[in-house]
Amino acid sequence: MSQLSPAAAQWVRDAECAWNMRDCDAIVLSNTIDCHWRNRVYFLWGREQIRTYVERQVRREIDQRVIFELWTEGEHRLSYRFAAEFRNDSGSWFRAYGNEALAFDEAGLVKRRFTAGNEHAIQEHERALRWAAGPRPRDHPPLSELGF
Repeated sequence: MSQLSPAAAQWVRDAECAWNMRDCDAIVLSNTIDCHWRNRVYFLWGREQIRTYVERQVRREIDQRVIFELWTEGEHRLSYRFAAEFRNDSGSWFRAYGNEALAFDEAGLVKRRFTAGNEHAIQEHERALRWAAGPRPRDHPPLSELGF
C-alpha cells in the first residue's frame, strides 16, 4: 500500500479550510479559468459559474462544518471523501457524505472536479461536527476516527 504524500494531504486540508471559512475567493481561484465541475445535477464550466454555485452553497448551507479526508492520489489527480453538516434557513439540520475526484493542470489548479454525494436530514443532537465557525481544529477527529 502506497503512502499518501504530505503535499496532497495539505492541499486537501487547505481546501477544507476554505470551505469552513466560507472563503469563496480561495475556493474559486484554486480552479483553472475553464474548469469543469460536476456535482450531482449541477454541471459548471468556468470560474464564473463556479463562483455563482459556491456563493449559493455558502448562503444555503448555514453553519456548515465540513471534513475532507484524502483518499487516494496519482499524477495530477487526487480524490477525497467528505462529510458536512449544515442547517437550512428553516433551521433543519442535514448531513452530507460524498467523494470528490480532482484533476489538476501543470500549475496545480483544479481543471476537473467530479462530486458524488448525498445528504439526509438529522436532528440537531445528532451532529458530530461541532466546533466554532472557521477551520476545523487540529485536535478534532478526522472522518476515519468518527466512523464516517
